[in-house]
Amino acid sequence: MVTRAELLVLGLTAGVMGSLVGGLMLGIGLGLVVNDVHAGWVLVLPAAPVSGLLGYWQARRLASRSARRD
Repeated sequence: MVTRAELLVLGLTAGVMGSLVGGLMLGIGLGLVVNDVHAGWVLVLPAAPVSGLLGYWQARRLASRSARRD
């Protein structure tokens, strides 16, 4: 069973990691697009899904770890 403390830590780490990775991808990609390097769209477009997948991956890891404990 996943404890309340583990859920709190999961939410905090998923939020921080998602915002850092997604924000960096978005910032670097938009910086490239503004400077007429249209390859920057490769970073801008998947920024939100990648940051969400990081949280999903962390949640799956927590669920599998708690299932092994039980």
